[in-house]
Amino acid sequence: MSFSMKRLLGFGAKERTPLGFCDGPRGASLDVGPGMPGSHHWRHFYARHRPQEKLHRAASAGKVEKVVSILDRGEAHVDSRDKKNRTALHFACACGHVKVATFLIASDCEIDICDSDNSTALIKAVQCQEEECATILLKHGADSNIKDGSGFTALHYAVCNGNSPMVTKLLAYNADIEAKTKDCFTPFLLALRESKVHVADLLIRKGANIHALDEFRRNALMYAVRCESKDIIALLLQRGIEISHQDGFGWTALQYAAASRSRM
Repeated sequence: MSFSMKRLLGFGAKERTPLGFCDGPRGASLDVGPGMPGSHHWRHFYARHRPQEKLHRAASAGKVEKVVSILDRGEAHVDSRDKKNRTALHFACACGHVKVATFLIASDCEIDICDSDNSTALIKAVQCQEEECATILLKHGADSNIKDGSGFTALHYAVCNGNSPMVTKLLAYNADIEAKTKDCFTPFLLALRESKVHVADLLIRKGANIHALDEFRRNALMYAVRCESKDIIALLLQRGIEISHQDGFGWTALQYAAASRSRM
């Protein structure tokens, strides 16, 4: 039996709950993994993805006149890509340069081009919390339901940033409130996983399915127990969530609650 299989089945594991689900600090956020930047400001994006092409450098620096000049002289196409398949629009939106993004869109750039991580300019704008750029993209028809390589949509990233206004805006532009990541996280489950209780409450009010399950068949009540949100627990119980539901390890929310109390 492999080590990973032993860990999944609990052999030799030190955790008191399966995979240490309730063993961390109170209200701690789980690691979302690669590609999930959280408070991913544009400076971090620029430092990690410094543009090499002239057009991309100008776009990332917000030099709209330079962008106009490069395109007018035919030195690059508006949708020219770098080695990671990023366009000038990706860089402009990640760095929050509204004028550049507006010009590129007016120049008929392809608004939903995906880079090597399958991220669109909208996903980058939401990741980097550049709300004005995200709004412009949405107003010009950007698809809010494209998934990146991890299965995250722009809405998932807005949730992880705890950005309620962006969540509301994306939903207004037909973002799928039940979209699932590769780990089967809906935006609602992800909000609880990341302890963004205010966002979870918003998503409930927007009609999110409270009965969704992740890849380990954990439900929202288990995640509410994990982040110790009495209000969400009460709301879920009022709405009829199944208390006796067992996850893939045979644990119920009550067992997780007992384990959580035992470590306090």
